[in-house]
Amino acid sequence: MTSQPPHDPSGDDDGRKDPFQEMLERLLGGSGMNPEDLRRAGVPMDPQAMSMMFQQIQSMMGGAGTEGPVNWKLALDHARRIAAADGDPSVTAAQRGAVEDAMKLAELWLGEHTAFDPTAVRPQAWSRAEWIEATMPTWQEMTGPVAGSVTQALTDALTQQLPAELTAMMGGATGMLAGAGGMLFGMQLGQAIGGLSREVLCSTDIGLPLAEGRSALLPASIREFGEGLDLPAQEIMLYLAVREAAHVRLFTANPWLRGHVLDLVRRFSEGIHIDMARIEEAARDIDPMDPSSMQEALSSGIFAPQQTPDQEVTLKRLETVLALVEGWVHVVTAESTANLPSAGALSETIRRRRASGGPAEHAFGALVGLELRPRRLREAAEFWRHVGEQRGVEERDRLWDAPELLPTDEDLDDPAGFTARRGLLTASEDEVDAALQKLLSGGYDDPDGSGSSGEEDGPQDGGGSR
Repeated sequence: MTSQPPHDPSGDDDGRKDPFQEMLERLLGGSGMNPEDLRRAGVPMDPQAMSMMFQQIQSMMGGAGTEGPVNWKLALDHARRIAAADGDPSVTAAQRGAVEDAMKLAELWLGEHTAFDPTAVRPQAWSRAEWIEATMPTWQEMTGPVAGSVTQALTDALTQQLPAELTAMMGGATGMLAGAGGMLFGMQLGQAIGGLSREVLCSTDIGLPLAEGRSALLPASIREFGEGLDLPAQEIMLYLAVREAAHVRLFTANPWLRGHVLDLVRRFSEGIHIDMARIEEAARDIDPMDPSSMQEALSSGIFAPQQTPDQEVTLKRLETVLALVEGWVHVVTAESTANLPSAGALSETIRRRRASGGPAEHAFGALVGLELRPRRLREAAEFWRHVGEQRGVEERDRLWDAPELLPTDEDLDDPAGFTARRGLLTASEDEVDAALQKLLSGGYDDPDGSGSSGEEDGPQDGGGSR
């Protein structure tokens, strides 16, 4: 092969630019930097050396995606760093003892106010890092589907932004950018989970048991939570222990419930559709070689999914279930702590806190397009209170036996009409016996529905008590 004479890197003899220099200038765009600046900084300027450099970067980025759409290890490590930003001390023996004592008393107080038995789960005291470690498997399960969609959309959009020469030189940019997307999503997820670890007070603080089969309070976070309340620290700990124990009893006594909630989350996530037009518009301002610009795009919410009709229905069901869980816990906790002087103030504080959500919870919602907040908490609490007063604790808690027994939004709007709408599906044993007796005696054949036996107090039209 005949060697070519060297030429001025600023252009060919006929005034045309070197193709490699032209490619770099296209890549650098309006940044104000030129290839000569890179050369002085020590960046190799010949195509072979640049190709080797890109291959190394591609190998690094590609390795980040080997475990799926998210670099989970990076997410875990970053979450722990966020949690420890201003210190995350290990739990002391005294704190561990205080948590165990509070949980024992909480279990005792709950006994008369729920039909669910105490569990065999031993309560623990966790640091923020321990909360992250214990809950990460559930976060992976919840965010995996949306992470795949977002990472793929990010990869497709950025691949289109790369110059053809650069894509060919890198041996195909898809693997590298997919790895980069997985790393960036992992960073953002770690940021959100780490922030949540600084807000949560117990293992069930967002309304579902993130650490299946475990129960815990976070003493350091509880101490910070109580600093501005001007309430006795022991009463705060005890009140939160009752809430935690109520959550754990509910989910342990009804094993289907946790899976039902997570199935709704997965159904929502799997139906995610990313608006590519929106991505492509945003990608014009993203520099493919500048990770910070991609991270800023992720955190700004431009990759938030567009909801389909099926997702809207699923989200509505999810919000209702979360509200029912939180409303039931709210009522049971209020009844169990009636003799605690600060219970009223704590009840309202927690209710507002759960209804509005903290900064980290909002950040998580912006990232995955889903906020785990009980939007109808007040109505759900009123429903459980009404049913408990009308039908008693046993009949109230029987409504958790199966998904089809759970109240609907219509029931939350009109608790008084719940029994009539449900009929014998939620009737008590006495009401079922009365209805059966009426049927056998031919009472339902009477035009006026009064029954031949004259049982004026029996259920009408298969309904419950009046």
